[in-house]
Amino acid sequence: MILYFSGTGNSEYVAGRLAEAISDEYLDICQRLKNNDYSAFSSDRPWVIVAPTYAWQAPRMIRKWLIKTRLSGEKKIYFVLTCEASVGDAAGYLKAIAERKKLEYMGLGRVIMPNNYFILSKVPDREKALEIIAGSEEHINELAYRIKNREPFDEIKRRLFDKTKSKGINKSFNSWFGKHPIDRKFEALDSCVGCGNCEKVCPTGNISIGEDKKPVWSGNCVQCLSCISRCPEDAIVYGKKHKEKYFCPKL
Repeated sequence: MILYFSGTGNSEYVAGRLAEAISDEYLDICQRLKNNDYSAFSSDRPWVIVAPTYAWQAPRMIRKWLIKTRLSGEKKIYFVLTCEASVGDAAGYLKAIAERKKLEYMGLGRVIMPNNYFILSKVPDREKALEIIAGSEEHINELAYRIKNREPFDEIKRRLFDKTKSKGINKSFNSWFGKHPIDRKFEALDSCVGCGNCEKVCPTGNISIGEDKKPVWSGNCVQCLSCISRCPEDAIVYGKKHKEKYFCPKL
């Protein structure tokens, strides 16, 4: 069984590709994250957890959810993280979670996908994004082959400072944005129709629809950017400069 979370569509696309290749089901856990739903899962197929990389780690909310959620049946578990370049030392933390849950850690697969963090950097245009995704298709097929045949993933070589990035910098990143939430700069334009999609796709329940039928953010943002990238009216912006947004073009 493939369990995934995706803010801007990259991990959703990879989860779908893997599911198609190994003829397995894939399930979005967004609502479970939002509702603190830790009810058990059971599967006779290997577990595959697909998620984005946040500051050289699997998202903290994903790690917390995994620790608390019982996965019964199959004991093998694979992890797949999408990223622009590096996952740092994320494998060490995920292996520890697998061992804590008495599951057989089968490795971490890194899939290079287009940069989606438009808040701090420029995202690629559609043509470039499709080119990046095309460059990862062979690797996605390789990961699928390994999962289907219950073979471990190749170990990702650690580079200098990977441990520092996944531990120290990740901790500082979460601490800083915990005290200075970015959602204070989110804004709904007049084109917002109050559909509530942003409220629905937020994994932390951070968004509610106000009396004026526009979204209200509550300071518990994890920077998945799902509310912005999945707005059907393109009516949510960040800051005064309306930066180009990203949503996986393959979806």
